[in-house]
Amino acid sequence: MKQDSRKRQGIFITFEGIDGSGKSTQAQLLAARLTAEGVPTLITREPGGTVLAEKIRDLLLFAQEDLVPETEVLLYAAARAQHVRKVIGPGLARGAVVICERFIDSTLAYQGFASGNDLELIRQINTFATGGLVPDLTFLLDLKPEEGWHRVQERNRSKGTDRIEAKGRAFQEEVRRGYLRLAAAEAERFCLLSSAGQTKEELHQQIWARFLARFPVVPVGNDAKGGE
Repeated sequence: MKQDSRKRQGIFITFEGIDGSGKSTQAQLLAARLTAEGVPTLITREPGGTVLAEKIRDLLLFAQEDLVPETEVLLYAAARAQHVRKVIGPGLARGAVVICERFIDSTLAYQGFASGNDLELIRQINTFATGGLVPDLTFLLDLKPEEGWHRVQERNRSKGTDRIEAKGRAFQEEVRRGYLRLAAAEAERFCLLSSAGQTKEELHQQIWARFLARFPVVPVGNDAKGGE
């Protein structure tokens, strides 16, 4: 299924990065600011976003048996297909700014570059799963793996470690290299920002400025609110 551009009136924003890079925090801050400005906004995450996709998320992150590479890639794609059809697509169709923590780039970085699976095959599977949907802008929050690993370890003292995090720092280094290659190949779509050495508020201000520069027609600040 090809994405019907006539039905896509909203803006699709994704946040990417290694574990611990601050994706969730920054996605939430951007969504909160747009909502405060009166812009119709939807925030979601992957894997997940629907009842079915959240169940697949549990399988992917806390499986009771080893997942073979093919199963892992296909489960991510299945969750994404449900997510796009039930949440992301309808949000874009009604003109919202849809903000998603992780999308196809995560699968390419984690299951492709870092895990050694065929990148072109992953792209083909996900094109089918999403109808060819591509983010309008992707914020890649870059962080050295040792710092990200430290953040993850601190966080996991209370919630525990999932299957992907358990692969360790060396795996995250491969993921980061994969992300940087993706960003270099699609420089127009990616906005690469360092999440090291600055507060979450400072990073948010950079993201907000980049968002406004890319989408000046979104009514915020002194313009009429409502996003209609």
